[in-house]
Amino acid sequence: MTLPHPATGDPFPSPVPPGTGWPGDPADADTPVATTAAGVRRLSRRVLLDELDARVSVCRACPRLVAWREDVAATKRASFAAEPYWGRPIPGWGAPRPRVLIVGLAPAANGGNRTGRIFTGDRSGDWLVASLHRVGLATQATSLHAADGLELVDTRMVAAVRCAPPQNKPTPQERDTCAPWLDAELALVEPWLRVAVALGRFGWDAALRAFAARGYAVPRPRPRFGHGAEALLSAPAGPDGPGREVLLLGSYHPSQQNTFTGTLTEEMLDGVLGRAAAAARMAG
Repeated sequence: MTLPHPATGDPFPSPVPPGTGWPGDPADADTPVATTAAGVRRLSRRVLLDELDARVSVCRACPRLVAWREDVAATKRASFAAEPYWGRPIPGWGAPRPRVLIVGLAPAANGGNRTGRIFTGDRSGDWLVASLHRVGLATQATSLHAADGLELVDTRMVAAVRCAPPQNKPTPQERDTCAPWLDAELALVEPWLRVAVALGRFGWDAALRAFAARGYAVPRPRPRFGHGAEALLSAPAGPDGPGREVLLLGSYHPSQQNTFTGTLTEEMLDGVLGRAAAAARMAG
């Protein structure tokens, strides 16, 4: 899929500069850029969701991740050599008022880092979106590129770390530097949220940390990750009555390692996402 620039008809450069017309690009040349962990904390505060997405998409706070994602975008995988690569952080994507939030690890180097949309353009995305479609949370079964017409139904996807990391392994420092983006996004979608689905142990731990940062009570002992694991997270009670509750569900990540070996099957993934869809509906 070779995307032409809408104005010039020329191919997009790799990485894609903000404000050049890439489908769904939330940023422009004036979007402020975080270059340090302190900058992430400052720029993630007191903004609306569209502006948060824009600021996420130009973040440069982790030098190792910036170098890696941009090198991948410049060198490219041979099978995608003719395509432009996004080569920037990946903002959250989907419904702005979601009832279901899906929390993954990080974009894939030749998936989201190429297409500019989380869980798009790789086998993990193929598995996840096909399952979301089967349980009624996506309008189509494929996620190919940022202009393919896919919409999520009452669902939003986020990554705990917004840049593609080498070997899919961000460092603890990179995880912590990126965490305010997730914390801020959770705060913005929280009023509508009923269910969170964590893909893999990394997503599970990131979700628990983010909800705890919002003041939610996490059960003790701390819930352990597993496929089909469940934990009910409760917000503090207020003057209007009991606090809200969000159901956290765990699923094995739809990585090639898990799907090729049968560690995760379509039926297993449909079971967790179907449970999320049903719980979101029942919550009213």
